[in-house]
Amino acid sequence: MQDVLPPETMIGRVTLIVSDLTASLHFYREMLGFHVLEQTSGTAVLSADNKNALMVLEERTDAVPKPAGTSGLYHAAILVPDRPSLGLTLRRLLERGYPLQGAADHDFSEAIYLGDPDGNGLEIYRDRDRSQWKYDKKGWIHAPTVPLDADSVLREAEGKEWTGMPSGTVIGHIHLQAGDLEKSRTYYVNGLGFEPTVYMGSHALFVAAGGYHHHIGLNIWAGKDAPPPPEHAAGLKEYTVLLPDVQTLANVRHRLEQEGISYQQEKASIVSRDPSGNQVRLLSR
Repeated sequence: MQDVLPPETMIGRVTLIVSDLTASLHFYREMLGFHVLEQTSGTAVLSADNKNALMVLEERTDAVPKPAGTSGLYHAAILVPDRPSLGLTLRRLLERGYPLQGAADHDFSEAIYLGDPDGNGLEIYRDRDRSQWKYDKKGWIHAPTVPLDADSVLREAEGKEWTGMPSGTVIGHIHLQAGDLEKSRTYYVNGLGFEPTVYMGSHALFVAAGGYHHHIGLNIWAGKDAPPPPEHAAGLKEYTVLLPDVQTLANVRHRLEQEGISYQQEKASIVSRDPSGNQVRLLSR
């Protein structure tokens, strides 16, 4: 059995609960440039390339904003293929007057932060080449948070036309608010097989497969032992971890059993919940 997840592992579709599908679709289509791949009366599947599903919006008309001090979604991170794409997205949001919650340079990436109409956190970012990433003496990836050079990013978009979310966009990572960092580490590292990559003392931990900076971010910024949000809150319903093959899926199932972590087998996928109640679906490509 493999000790860790293989490098081909990635985050798949993210399902978000929203209160008003029409308002949400206006934001995701008009502001961010997603395509609607499928739509029913209460759900919409979003894609960047009209082929691959990246996000699912699920309407719940009684949804309330996720209360402060609860675990759950911190942000879903949309990875665009290059710096001009980030510049085009930033220019689009600024031109439309959409409020940003922040922008940062993390050394391995450049990112902008915002919320959708229900306050679901989003990050849109581009990666620097891995040859530019820095590591400390213990092997942790250097992960500062410094102001984004927004003018430089915007210059990358000069002379280029915004045509929506570019093909090649994927969900790069998911960042979660946890109630207990050590229990979360046990679940994601011992149970699923991710490797720790960024350590921020006792308040945050990033884990990944294949040496990526992070596929999963975990923090306790909502408070130690933060409870899950109420069932009818907007936020994360589920996210998917895509594994390269059925053998890797079988390995994960064995790891979960070894750790005594409960799961459900659903056709070709495994469904489990992390210690904070976030639902994780693992399936092979």
